[in-house]
Amino acid sequence: MSIEQTSPNPSARKPRVALVFGGRSSEHAISVSTAGSVLRAIDRDTYDVLPIGITHEGRWALTSDEPARMAITDGRLPDVAHVAESVEGQVALPVDPGNREVLLSEPGSAPKALGEVDVVFPLLHGPWGEDGTLQGLLELSGVPYVGNGVLASAVGMDKEFTKRILASHGLGVGRYTIVRPREWETEDGRAAVRERAAELGLPLFVKPCRAGSSMGITKVKDLADLDAAIEEARRHDPKLIIEAGVTGREIECGVLEFEDGPRASVPGEIMVGGGYEFYDFEAKYIDSSEVQIPAKLDEEQTAEIRRQAVAAFEALGCEGLARVDFFLLEDGTWMINEINTMPGFTPISAYPKMWEATGLSYPELIDRLLQAALRRSTGLR
Repeated sequence: MSIEQTSPNPSARKPRVALVFGGRSSEHAISVSTAGSVLRAIDRDTYDVLPIGITHEGRWALTSDEPARMAITDGRLPDVAHVAESVEGQVALPVDPGNREVLLSEPGSAPKALGEVDVVFPLLHGPWGEDGTLQGLLELSGVPYVGNGVLASAVGMDKEFTKRILASHGLGVGRYTIVRPREWETEDGRAAVRERAAELGLPLFVKPCRAGSSMGITKVKDLADLDAAIEEARRHDPKLIIEAGVTGREIECGVLEFEDGPRASVPGEIMVGGGYEFYDFEAKYIDSSEVQIPAKLDEEQTAEIRRQAVAAFEALGCEGLARVDFFLLEDGTWMINEINTMPGFTPISAYPKMWEATGLSYPELIDRLLQAALRRSTGLR
């Protein structure tokens, strides 16, 4: 089979960044919006950009380089299918550490070489992207990539194991119980789940264990509503976590890896308005609840959350970046809610805003992440 060669001379070109986004998870639209924001910010004088979208079905497609079409506009959620150059064409990255040539295959045509990729910026959220699966593929391919490796990505995606590791390092986490898939499929198992949930007290939060963007989360104020909340969460993930409700302020802190180690940004506080009871999907992305940056904390509180954010980053073996979400409880202690190993980069996302308030602009943040990835090797490190 012949291959049509269209790539420029590698020695004369800028580093080529494959921006990979979309994906099969319920966070598809947020990933597309994130990619649009990064496309706007990336320095085109420094980098050549190859946008690659993954459809809901898992097909890799070459997409247009038009950030405006990737935005969340008037409540409309973007989709890879709307920005793909061809719904029939398929992009493939060879699983060969000696070959970084990206190929485009279209029905009735010879595969077309799109040029070598020097680094991948994986902007996927949720399962099949943020959970170590894509990172494993890139490790096999020998292609450097931005952000966390396989293990940190997998652990950070699973709320159970995140809490287990954080607690083992002496970091505060809330009370919870796990609902495993087979347990909810028997009457005895359901009864045991209801009993454990009741012991946690009310209110409860029922969540998919491996999802983000507040997808599938229900606040339960009456145990009579527990079963319905579990069924809603199971639409996103067969494994669930039920957490005891806490009273406190929601504070976030960004972590970024520098040459001398990870550092924390100034923190931000989520100010949920509009009658929302918690920071759900609508509050985050449709009505755009405010994130106050910097959070109104005293010097001691600010120093402590930054210390704990870095400690959480290192406990999970993170690389590159992460956002750590906390509750500041009424007694003044801190509790970690979760860690996000690929935080959002949308126009309203807290992570780039917190770093901008710390002194690193959005384009500088993107450049720092890409340069760190280009210096880092794949494989054991």
